[in-house]
Amino acid sequence: MTRMDGTLFDDDLWAGVRDVSPLMLGIVPFALVAGIAAVDAGLTLAEAVGMSVIVFAGASQLAALDLLGANAPLAVVIGTAAVINLRMVMYSASIAPHFARYARETRAALAYFLTDQAYALSVAEFAENESRTRWRYYLGAAASLWAVWQVGTVVGVVVGAGVPDAWGLTFAVPLVFLALLVPAMKDRPTTVAGVAGGAIAVLAAGLPLNLGLLAGAIVGILAGLIAEAIDR
Repeated sequence: MTRMDGTLFDDDLWAGVRDVSPLMLGIVPFALVAGIAAVDAGLTLAEAVGMSVIVFAGASQLAALDLLGANAPLAVVIGTAAVINLRMVMYSASIAPHFARYARETRAALAYFLTDQAYALSVAEFAENESRTRWRYYLGAAASLWAVWQVGTVVGVVVGAGVPDAWGLTFAVPLVFLALLVPAMKDRPTTVAGVAGGAIAVLAAGLPLNLGLLAGAIVGILAGLIAEAIDR
């Protein structure tokens, strides 16, 4: 195993920053919404920033904040966030071979920054450009997202409920996920997972404590696994 090799700031890192930049148009309003949701849930600035830094997962943060605002049991809050983030396990398994030669502590540090966007960009780039230094390109994309997310969350907390509803920032959340979902539905298992999970989430939207989202996530994962098993 080796540690991070070479100089940090080189063309590979800046390539990651460049490729992820267009996605920031969706991440910025998403982060603002997360900050505003934190205020609505009763969190202080320190608590909201701490959550954003430690959790660093947009969908899980929004779901958890919604549940906290509804005084849901802590077990439901943690369970919902964990289920939503289960996809990170699959992302990790998929991208792990690209970082296999690095030391364990290096891989652990890189894992902290894993997001949907960083994963998708990195895997696609590694497949097309084998000369890329893996950790630099990945960190360029992932750390940029992290920085923008933290700043956006802080701004959202500061402005809080002062943002007019007419701005429609909350509508940015489903747009971000649609932009991620549609390109990811490349085969039958992922399509089945997306359709099944979305359908159940909509049908169960009336369940208390936002359990419809949890139900949709669980059904989507199971449906995708079943579809994949059938295709083998």
